[in-house]
This record gives sequence, structure tokens and C-alpha cells, in this order.
Amino acid sequence: MQDPARDILTPTQLNTLARDLLESAFPLVWVEAELGNVTRPASGHLYFTLKDARAQVKCAMFKPKSQWLKFVPREGLRVLGRGRLTLYEARGDYQLVMDHLEEAGEGALRRAFDELKAKLTAEGLFDEDRKRPLPAHVRRLAVITSPSGAAVRDVLSVLGRRFPLLEVDVLPVQVQGETAAAQIAAMLKRAAASGRYDVVLLTRGGGSLEDLWAFNDEQLARAIAASPVPVVSAVGHETDFSLADFAADLRAPTPSVAAELLVPNRSDLLTRLQGLQRRMSALQLQSLRQSMQRADRAVLRLQAMRPQARLQLLQRRRLEAHRRLESAWREQLERRHASLRHAAAVLRSNQPQRRVASLRENLLSLAQRAQAATARTLQRDALELRGLARSLEAVSPLATIARGYSILQDDAGRIVRSVRETTTGDRLTARLHDGTLKVHVEESDA
Repeated sequence: MQDPARDILTPTQLNTLARDLLESAFPLVWVEAELGNVTRPASGHLYFTLKDARAQVKCAMFKPKSQWLKFVPREGLRVLGRGRLTLYEARGDYQLVMDHLEEAGEGALRRAFDELKAKLTAEGLFDEDRKRPLPAHVRRLAVITSPSGAAVRDVLSVLGRRFPLLEVDVLPVQVQGETAAAQIAAMLKRAAASGRYDVVLLTRGGGSLEDLWAFNDEQLARAIAASPVPVVSAVGHETDFSLADFAADLRAPTPSVAAELLVPNRSDLLTRLQGLQRRMSALQLQSLRQSMQRADRAVLRLQAMRPQARLQLLQRRRLEAHRRLESAWREQLERRHASLRHAAAVLRSNQPQRRVASLRENLLSLAQRAQAATARTLQRDALELRGLARSLEAVSPLATIARGYSILQDDAGRIVRSVRETTTGDRLTARLHDGTLKVHVEESDA
């Protein structure tokens, strides 16, 4: 009988347990070593060993990861890799399955980059809320870069094509080497202190992480964040990132794109200006029409307030008052005549012979009184009418004309008040108290 305390495993079970033990006991590990036995079969996977002077370990990097390597793996190349420790059950091979692989020198720089980025991020140096928007219209631009690099040619070419009115100053610095970062930081501070520029552009062409290392300097990143002038960073290619990019107010993927972001396209700007011009012309035309309408209304009001119109109105009122007065007098006289006729009829019916003489005297007295009252009323009304006439004559320009003056009017009937309102050759009308004269201007002396 088999001892139940003893477990009997198959090779598959044993390798599975070993694999589970390895994968659970070891997290992702970083290994720096030399490449050996590099092979890439038709499947696209990458197989190799990582070795040092005393040991080696088999490694595999499967196709989805191996396709994105930035270098060509070759024998003897020192690399830095990250992977998980496992066991290939079919053959019982102990191996590393890699998910990242880079050249060892660049790997050290990458670790330094990540550490410094984490430090500055924790300080809030890269926070979006501290970054400032670029001005809507950049008038003067400082380009801090190498004066002989391809980046400055690309920037100047795009700026010249899109917006040649922009003032651009190229501030030369080294963009690679041990002293490059200090030069760039010093030039940035000088440009900001000058007060001349609206925006500063830091740029250079692409390269390896080591080539771009000057733009990962801590002091340069702090100088960019502290700059009082907005800073645009366009370092390397679209896939390259530097600390200068994170500290800048705006990061552009390439120097050419940075130039496009900084200035408008002159054709687009011209189209916009033409649209604004059309709108301004329409608004001016509308304003002119409104002004002409106001002027027409003012002319009508002025014509309504002319002395001649007022005089005509007063004359109409005088004639209307005279008509009402005559009507009232005729009505009163008619009533008196009716009373007399009634009295005469009563006398005739009664034939009061003894009172005829007395009634005749009363009748004559009443007639005289009526005539006197009528005369007084007419005299009073005549005096009032003469007073109104004198008032009208006092404000009428006709009285002034009668004293030897005249009123000049142009062809449109407007009164000419100044020599400046006439020119040689104008035809005017001179109104006198007894008629009008046609006048031709032969000379105007203002």
C-alpha cells in the first residue's frame, strides 16, 4: 500500500508549482547586463541571454513589446531590462519575460530623469494652474537655440511664411554639452529681464536622451517656471519629453508646430480682417442713414419754427378772431333788431297813442346806446388787433427787410448766413420788402 503522506508529482505538476512559486515570490525586477545569444525567429519574438562574468539567465521578449524597441539588440551590447521571473514548463527552463529593454547608459539617464521629475512634480513645479496662457497676438519673440541647428531654420521658415510681421530675435546658446543647461538658463533670465519679448521659445532638434539631457537640468526647469515671460518648449521630436517641456507654459511636439502655435496664418488673418472691414462698412452705412434721417427730421422741425411760418400762423389766428368778432356782433345786432320788431308789433297791436312819443324817445336812446356799445366794442377789438399786428411786426423779418436789409437764399431755399456757405458761381435769391432779386456770386471773400 502507498504511503498517503508522500505526494507523487508529474513533471508538469512540478514545473507548474515551481513557476507559481517564482512568480509569486519575485516582483518585477530590473537587470543590467550584457546581451548574448540574440535570436529573432519568424514569430517576431526576441530571445536572448543576459550575462555577466559569472552567470547568465535566459530571457524572452514577445512580439508586441519587442516591436517598439528604440535600438537594435546585438551581441555584447550592455542593456537595462525590466521583467518578471518565471519558468517555461514545457522544458523546465528558468527565464525572465521582459516587458522593457533599453541601452544601459540611457537607462541610467532615464532613472535620473524619472527621479528628478517625481521630485519637481511633488513640489508643484509642473502644476497646470500655475501656467499662464500665451498672449493672443505675439509681437516680439525670443528664440533660444543653436543658431546653426535645423530647428532654428524650421522655426524661421514657418514664421516667415505664416506671419512675416513678427519681430524675431534668435538668442544663440549651446543646446548640448555640459555647459549648455547653464547657458540656456542664463539667456532665459536675460531675455525675461529685458522686457522686450512677449514669449520665449526654447527649441532644438531631435536626438537621443543623452543629446537632449541639457533640457532635463533642474536649474533650467526652475528658471523656466520662474520666468515672468511665458515660455514655449519645443525640444526634439513628438515622442521626446524633457523637464523643460513639463515646466514650460506650453509644450509643442516639434519646432515647426511651435511656430504655428505662436502666430496666426496670414491668409486666415486676412480673411478675418476682410470680414471685419465688411462689417465696419455696413455699420458705417447704417450709421450714415440714421444720421441722414435725423437731419431730415431736424430740417422739418426747423422749417416748422421759421419766423415766416409763425407769422402766417398768427395771421390766421387774427383772421379767425376777426371772423368770430364779426359773427358775434351780427348776432347781437340781429337780436336787438328782433327786439325792436317785437316792440313795434306790440305797439301796433295796442296802439298806445299816448306813449308813442315816450317810446320813440326810449327807442332812440336804446339805438344810440347800442350804437355806442357797438362802437366801443369795435374800437376795443381794433386796438387789440393793432397790438397783435405790432407784435407780429416786431418778430417778423419783413420789418427788418423794410429797413433796407435782405434775406439771401440758395436754390434749395436755405438761408445763407455766412460767406463760407457760398462759392463763386452760386446763384442766390435776395428777398427785399417789396419783392425778390436773383443774385450771381462772382467772387467770395471769406
